Amino acid sequence: MPGSHGIEHVIVLMLENRSFDSMLGRLYPDLSSFEGLTGAEFNMFSNKRLTVWNSLCIDQTTACIPDPNPGESFIDMNTQLFGSAVAGALANMGGFSKNYAAQPPAKKPYDPRDVLHFFTPAQVPVISTLAKAFGVCDQWHASAPCQTWPNRFFAHTGTALGHVDNSTFPIPFPAPSIFRRLEDKDVSWRVYFHDVPQSLLLRDIWLISPLRYRFFNQFLVDAASGTLPNYSFIEPRFFSNPFSRNLPNDEHPPHNVLFGEQLIASIYNAVRASPLWEKSLFIITYDEHGGCYDHMPPPAAVPPDNNAQYGFNFDRYGVRVPAVVISPYIRPGTIIRPGADGQDPFRPFDHTSILATLRKLFALGGPFTDRDAVAPDLLSSLNLAAPMNNDLKSLAAAQFTVSSELATKHSVIPPNELQQELAQLAGSLPAQAPITEADLPETTPILERSYVSVLDAAVNATAQVKSFLRI
Repeated sequence: MPGSHGIEHVIVLMLENRSFDSMLGRLYPDLSSFEGLTGAEFNMFSNKRLTVWNSLCIDQTTACIPDPNPGESFIDMNTQLFGSAVAGALANMGGFSKNYAAQPPAKKPYDPRDVLHFFTPAQVPVISTLAKAFGVCDQWHASAPCQTWPNRFFAHTGTALGHVDNSTFPIPFPAPSIFRRLEDKDVSWRVYFHDVPQSLLLRDIWLISPLRYRFFNQFLVDAASGTLPNYSFIEPRFFSNPFSRNLPNDEHPPHNVLFGEQLIASIYNAVRASPLWEKSLFIITYDEHGGCYDHMPPPAAVPPDNNAQYGFNFDRYGVRVPAVVISPYIRPGTIIRPGADGQDPFRPFDHTSILATLRKLFALGGPFTDRDAVAPDLLSSLNLAAPMNNDLKSLAAAQFTVSSELATKHSVIPPNELQQELAQLAGSLPAQAPITEADLPETTPILERSYVSVLDAAVNATAQVKSFLRI
């Protein structure tokens, strides 16, 4: 199914809870047109000027800054942006340190400087190399100034139906999704996941999801064999597993960003070596900033619908998040911007740009909501007439040996709020998939038969966290 520039395969990796400035703010320090950090940005705390800073080295401690986890509720984010729990007229981005220091007691003190920390390109070389070798978006915002679930649902449905915090969502989530639209239009799709796929909350794919979900290793196989679907959505590992010695690779603070680097490299290497490379568009982004500092105030946004919670009608975007777009049709060093400079009204990229891109690329019909109706798509980033950008053959990421002791230590760390919500999700799932092997046609491949119990796998993967929460 050819699309713009012959693109037939879109791959999206959505990681967790890092701001643009924290990951890519120093990507082009000498380029004035790049909306990054100068190094002079600051917050005031206890009458002291705290400036953004870098740890100078990268190791298993500094790769986890900020630690403990910052606040990420709607109220937390108001304080980070406006200095108060009540939003004001103009975000001055001055309340990050104040909000961090005010978090409830944790295993260690909250250093108000931690949320002002940033990584250099040398410290996160995988995402930085891809950003320079292809394109980086310095104007991509989370869809709303709130938690993981609202923003992930914006990526899938164009709305959060008025919910700003994870805990208030109906399960399953009733808004029409991009996955159902793809299914109905006979455009292939799959979700590749590590432990608990959050997208299982979508109601309109409930009966078809077991045949469309794959564990992440299958993505590597599908890329190598040239059998990737038209749309691949990849969910990272959210939990530690002491048995397989796997730690989270979602980059959610205080999870180690270097494990996310490994995940990004493995996806890029698989796509780059795939026979589908010249037909592919790979997008890396993060759901929301997770309390990490960014200096750019979010602009006004078009509300997706008439739903509202806490008096917030989703008329402003969330904080900027990292976004890198990769394709052989993108010129190296591209800074991807949404439309012409001076566009009025200004519409940055946000997660509904994924929906706008897919709708345009695969002729999927009209918008899901008023938000994705105005979202800029990413097809304009394809600025080469032919797939000529092929110099970066592969990427190597730093490798760490995870001992049994380290894996066990991480497995008993009290779960963060996202993990708690995912564990509750797993606890609400049925005891088995909504279809069984007996329901499948005899012609169904053995590989697909092995995934009819994907919901069981999601429940089992969170058993240890459920025991912590006693649910």
